Amino acid sequence: MRDGPSTILVGVDGSTSSLRAAAYALGLARRQGSRLVAVYVRTPPSALLPLADTGGAAATVIDTQDALEQELRTAFAEHLREVDVDARLLVRAGEPYTELCDAAREVRADAVIVGRSANLLHRVAGSIGNKLVRCGRWPVTVVP
Repeated sequence: MRDGPSTILVGVDGSTSSLRAAAYALGLARRQGSRLVAVYVRTPPSALLPLADTGGAAATVIDTQDALEQELRTAFAEHLREVDVDARLLVRAGEPYTELCDAAREVRADAVIVGRSANLLHRVAGSIGNKLVRCGRWPVTVVP
């Protein structure tokens, strides 16, 4: 009989708090013998941005996301060599809360882990972590 979650989902976006959340999730998965699914959500530039973009902002956003995705893939592979954990990285495109919820349902996550948002607006409108907690479908851990 398993004491902990069989599948842990962690949201990563390259921020310091999301990388802490990934480290926490990896340690938990290792200790519990759980499967780990890390999810990076690429937020597409607005459909209208290319129409008004004369300075290449849309291309810069995409280039930045490409670079971050490659860094996450490399770091993920390197850390997995050090531990014996069944893990994979999913890359999605869309709104982060929606994509994390969809991924958690698809992989049948028993727990969701995210980093604490440092965005001031999220204190007013609600962070992804807060929204996941309010959703009430999975135990959620928000890592500072």
